[in-house]
Amino acid sequence: MEWFEAILLGLIQGLTEFLPVSSSGHLEIGKVLLGVETSDDLLFTTMVHAATVLSTIVVFRKQIWDLLKGFFTGLKGIKVENGTLVCNDQTDYLLKMVVSMIPIFIVGVFFKDAVESLFGSITVVGVAFVVTACLLFFSDMASKPRRSAPVKENTHRNGISYWQALTVGLGQAFAVVPGLSRSGTTISTGLICGVKREVMAQFSFLMVLVPILGETFLEIVGGEFGASSVGVLPLVLGFLSAFLSGLFACKVMIALVKKARLSWFAFYCLIAAACIFIFA
Repeated sequence: MEWFEAILLGLIQGLTEFLPVSSSGHLEIGKVLLGVETSDDLLFTTMVHAATVLSTIVVFRKQIWDLLKGFFTGLKGIKVENGTLVCNDQTDYLLKMVVSMIPIFIVGVFFKDAVESLFGSITVVGVAFVVTACLLFFSDMASKPRRSAPVKENTHRNGISYWQALTVGLGQAFAVVPGLSRSGTTISTGLICGVKREVMAQFSFLMVLVPILGETFLEIVGGEFGASSVGVLPLVLGFLSAFLSGLFACKVMIALVKKARLSWFAFYCLIAAACIFIFA
């Protein structure tokens, strides 16, 4: 991989990570267009994903700090009364994030090789784009308020329940397939379950922090840098490109995702899938 190819791929990752259009799918398309052969080397993909996670931490630093501060200050007050866990809002939110990580943890431990075998196949990306589009269309229709139906008030603490968090986590586990948008799948799953879009926008981007950073850490301590076919310079440039573009995209695109109709992105995914099937 050349240095300019790493920069372009990092830019693609950073700009598409926060939209429901699958950054991993666009990375695979970018590799095909550039002629980059990294189907058996996932370190570069892991590094640019970690870069966008780092940009998420920078953008959401205040919310993350408030969550951590509230969690540690509220540890003494955690107790169980009548079979119900009593804790502050920050601890409740973090526990729901932990619940949402259970499915992706299971996939990472038991099905890692099967997932890695899907990368490098542009056909898999095209099919996954179609699935993403269908999911976005359906969630848009399911979350659209009906005039005849009374508006249901969300009474769950922090706007999301534990079972909803687990269901969203299942969506994230399926989204390891390249071309199946993680943000699109998690946001759509949450909307179908009744979670408000503004709640899901933040929860979706925060719930991925630990899994991606954990995967990056395992890659590093496992010696993947030494076994990588990608040089150090392309890795560094790809990381910086994804981080800087991610900072821009995170601030701009999150507001867009909160307000825009998901069906717009569904049309884009269908067009991308059609291009893959026609020209690939």
